[in-house]
Amino acid sequence: MPDALFDRVAIIGIGLIGSSLARVLRRDNPQTRIVACARRAETLAAVERLGIADEVTDDPAAAVERADLVVIATPLSAYAEIGRRIAPSLQDGAIVTDVGSVKGAAIAALHAVLPDRAHFVPGHPVAGTEHSGPEAGFAEMFRDRWCILTPLPETAPDAVAKVAALWEMAGMRVATMAPDHHDKVLAVTSHLPHLIAYTIVGTATQLGEDLQSEVVAYSAGGFRDFTRIAASDPIMWRDVFLTNREAVLELLQRFSEDLTALQRAIRRGDGEILHDWFTRTRAIRRSIIEAKQA
Repeated sequence: MPDALFDRVAIIGIGLIGSSLARVLRRDNPQTRIVACARRAETLAAVERLGIADEVTDDPAAAVERADLVVIATPLSAYAEIGRRIAPSLQDGAIVTDVGSVKGAAIAALHAVLPDRAHFVPGHPVAGTEHSGPEAGFAEMFRDRWCILTPLPETAPDAVAKVAALWEMAGMRVATMAPDHHDKVLAVTSHLPHLIAYTIVGTATQLGEDLQSEVVAYSAGGFRDFTRIAASDPIMWRDVFLTNREAVLELLQRFSEDLTALQRAIRRGDGEILHDWFTRTRAIRRSIIEAKQA
């Protein structure tokens, strides 16, 4: 059996991402001791029933004691409080990482409160489904997806390498980039699409009852896909939009301008503009398929 990457891992927040990572560790490093931390007793009971952790607790400080890796997998709004609570209990050389999709906010919340004796490696495994909770996790969720690490200049290279190895073990491809660049990229690839989905599905809920029931009954692929995206965890996405507001608002303004241009083309019957636009966007879909991210 190969040596474990980590002897003791504390996962704070054991929902979709956290429980999927626990399953990876169970599969590939069974000798690693896993401690799961969550606020709700029902969540901890589910973790025990599923057998994906060796210990459970609702106390973040207790969870990180003797852990050589701490993974924060909660909504972003909880980061600052978690950081304050775990800081005194972190052992020398412990690595702290996270899975949040807004790295500027993660760094702002955690960097100042974590002690110098610990290594902070901000991370974002770009994977997931619309489901949440420990029952929703599965080890293969990370396979062939990207994990983006945004280490600080002072972060020890060995700590970055160990976090990268963890996600590579899960089947991910790992890249590094600056936090602000990450947040701009994810505003395009994830945050704005979710905002549009929430808006379209929200619009459908305000239709008359007869029309609304027909929209549900006759949902075609497009609307059905929007409802899947809009079913994602509302707390997590609330935090994403509040913490990445500058990048999202900038992109939303550009989207609004493009939407106005398309609206004008439809009103004027300008099929050439529509055809050119749809041809360019079709090429994007093909490139995503070629990159095996479809």
